[in-house]
Amino acid sequence: MIESLNKAFCILPGVGSKTANRFVYHLLERDRDGGMKLAKALIDAMENVKHCQSCRALSEKELCNICSNTVRDSSQLCIVETPTDIHAIEQSGAYKGKYFVLSGYLSPIDGIGASELGLNELEEKLKDSTINEIILATNATVEGEVTAHYISNMARQFNIQITRIAHGIPIGGELEYADINTIAHALSGRKKYD
Repeated sequence: MIESLNKAFCILPGVGSKTANRFVYHLLERDRDGGMKLAKALIDAMENVKHCQSCRALSEKELCNICSNTVRDSSQLCIVETPTDIHAIEQSGAYKGKYFVLSGYLSPIDGIGASELGLNELEEKLKDSTINEIILATNATVEGEVTAHYISNMARQFNIQITRIAHGIPIGGELEYADINTIAHALSGRKKYD
């Protein structure tokens, strides 16, 4: 039983056998009530959390809080790779539009194509809606760039403005510590200084 619990914790990203062992022994030796709460919360989440029918984010309802919010700007659609990306953008408070979650990126080697990312659903959304701008917020990786390029080609047929989030030197960052790709991205994405 202890070994199977250890293996269960190891399915989490970044959790190896030693970390899992610490979790298991902590719960069994010091916090059995916490372990029971964790087990109940996991069961509740696995049974009740699903994908939003509109944006594919995780939600307990058919439509998530963002999609059901009529105050949000429906003319803007931010495309992200994961639901955690939504959380990061929302924390900034700078975006008031809606989202579409890919749940990954294009990777033919791994067998992940357009249908696995719901790009057919996205295309239907672009056909039937009043979206004026797509904001590509995929990661600045090779796969993220390929995915962004694919989506931009798809969206062009609908005469929708396509923008890409900026990539480059973070606020508070120093040039000497940035890698060459980040510096190159920052230089190519520069804008007029007022």
